[in-house]
Amino acid sequence: MSLARTRIAARLLIVAALAALTAGCFQPMYAEHTDGSPALREKLMGVEVPPVDKPNASRDARLGVEIRNALAFKLYGNATGMPPTHRLVLRFTTSRSSLMVDPATALPSSENYGIDAQYNLIEIASNKSVMTGTTFSRVSYDIPGQLQRFARSRAYRDAEDRACQEIADNIQTRLASFFVAGT
Repeated sequence: MSLARTRIAARLLIVAALAALTAGCFQPMYAEHTDGSPALREKLMGVEVPPVDKPNASRDARLGVEIRNALAFKLYGNATGMPPTHRLVLRFTTSRSSLMVDPATALPSSENYGIDAQYNLIEIASNKSVMTGTTFSRVSYDIPGQLQRFARSRAYRDAEDRACQEIADNIQTRLASFFVAGT
């Protein structure tokens, strides 16, 4: 019995030693730096998000404003931002498809809404692209009562808003990882 307990104790000691060695490697993403380099928050506040190029008064223009506003809030918070060091150019396309159709009325009872976005981070000083990426969002929504057109319209708009928030979350996370890791 004592040999088995000794082996278990040795294994636990090795695991604890390995954990102690890697404990110094962890650095919180949003932590302040002691070496004087700017923190992630200041780097994100230097990203300018220009308006998305979509035709005025179109549904896509509203989505562009929604994504831009969500991104600005995620990057700047309630501050106004700093002098821009980078510019984020955003392009997107939308899709909508019926998932379930009522056989009696041939009207959809559940639909899927999607946004596919491409973004390009450009350094303003050199006007060079430093990062590009793509992201997508797919959300589904039910149509409450197939003949209630206003309820369907509201469900569609809510799905658009949720998809825009998800796109903004994805882009903000990617920007944060770029500014921390540099890749």
